Amino acid sequence: MNFVDILIYVIITAIFLYSVALIVFYVFIGVNSIGETRQYLNKNDFTDYRLLASSPHAPTVSILAPAYNEGATIVENVRSLLSLYYNKLELVVINDGSKDDSLQKLIDAYKLEKVDFFVNYSIPTQQVKAVYKTRHPAYNKLVVVDKVNGGKADALNVGINIASHDYIVCIDADCILEHDAILKMVKPFLEEGEARVIASGGVIRIANSCEVKNGRLTRVYLPENYWARMQALEYIRAFLLGRMAWTRLDGLLLISGAFGAFDKEIAIKCGGYSTETVGEDMELVVRMRRYMHEQDLPYTVTYIPDPLCWTEAPETTNILSRQRNRWTRGTIETLRSHKKIFLNPRYDLLGVLSYPYWLLFEMLAPLIEFAGFIVFLILAGMGLINWHMFFAFLLFIISFGYLNSIFAIYMEVSTYNQYRRKREVRRLILAALTEPFIFHPFVVWAGIRGYFDFLRKRKAWGEMTRKGFTKAAS
Repeated sequence: MNFVDILIYVIITAIFLYSVALIVFYVFIGVNSIGETRQYLNKNDFTDYRLLASSPHAPTVSILAPAYNEGATIVENVRSLLSLYYNKLELVVINDGSKDDSLQKLIDAYKLEKVDFFVNYSIPTQQVKAVYKTRHPAYNKLVVVDKVNGGKADALNVGINIASHDYIVCIDADCILEHDAILKMVKPFLEEGEARVIASGGVIRIANSCEVKNGRLTRVYLPENYWARMQALEYIRAFLLGRMAWTRLDGLLLISGAFGAFDKEIAIKCGGYSTETVGEDMELVVRMRRYMHEQDLPYTVTYIPDPLCWTEAPETTNILSRQRNRWTRGTIETLRSHKKIFLNPRYDLLGVLSYPYWLLFEMLAPLIEFAGFIVFLILAGMGLINWHMFFAFLLFIISFGYLNSIFAIYMEVSTYNQYRRKREVRRLILAALTEPFIFHPFVVWAGIRGYFDFLRKRKAWGEMTRKGFTKAAS
């Protein structure tokens, strides 16, 4: 064999082994997700959340909602958050230097008045310009903070400094929460035993095309837009399969920034959200986990499969590309910052399984897939492709991807079944059939662009324009 033959053999073998390892992990994740979801459903069948709502032992919770130029929907969103079913609740809205009328609309709608408020800068942040409260008894849970613009992470850190309660729930201001979302989110903190629950996450679902009235989701529809519909499928796989499996293994590295609860004491000890990354949600979870390991403190991170939070997904390729670009950069920055964890037995499963998985199958996946495509084009041009073997392998990979998506859809239908019309389930399955040829290549290319922007040291989030929620047609 000459050098070219050896090189081709090594490349093909490496791609084959990578694919086999990925398939094994997906099967492993699927099996564990079944076990964790079944355990959660069995344990919560007889839970009476009304008792938790009225219990004197219920944890106190501060919701942190950063807002930047949200004037079009801020009043309705705050009204929705104030109506959440939970007694010991504080809502902290952080106006991050908005250039529109977000703050003035809040002042007018909720009769806010500037108050003297001592801000304990436990976490260094941009300056707080003013704190507002109201004398209206219906809105006594509301605190509005006006600050110098510093980005989402800085705004959340201000919220942590201002929050007066023991646990913080960090959300996006434009998300829609189920009325019992906080009750279900804090339940794991009450159930903690020897291991301290330091964070809890909730499932995020896509609200595009759903019917929304007065800040409440009244009817669920599958998104009409193709890109949003593909994200609906993607989120089902990610949350019902991925996050639940990693929860069972106690190796979860990510809680979505759209909706997550944290132990405020541990968050402060870890220094709060990092302003040096665009993936502040993942970075905080990794840093909190690392802190607990290094302090030899027993802990756990939990996830809840209930569909508790609904968000608007990007419907255009430009905005979706910016989002995935940022996710890629955030993953790279987080894993690079915490490279000490990699294969380090001191961090138990976090170091020997979770981190390697995210490194190989999340962070490096776009590079490996793109490099594989380039190698394929070169070998095809040189006439060195065994086409029978190639098509057999391609068919197997695509078929497994379809099987994984169908399994995720089955898990959705057999558990929370948000898409109850058979026509919508069929459309979801049909969308899955197009994924390998349209959606997945697009996401890979957005990831590659994320690598380029990381090398260029680009820190911007990119503008994430939203259309807003509208009433869906029946």
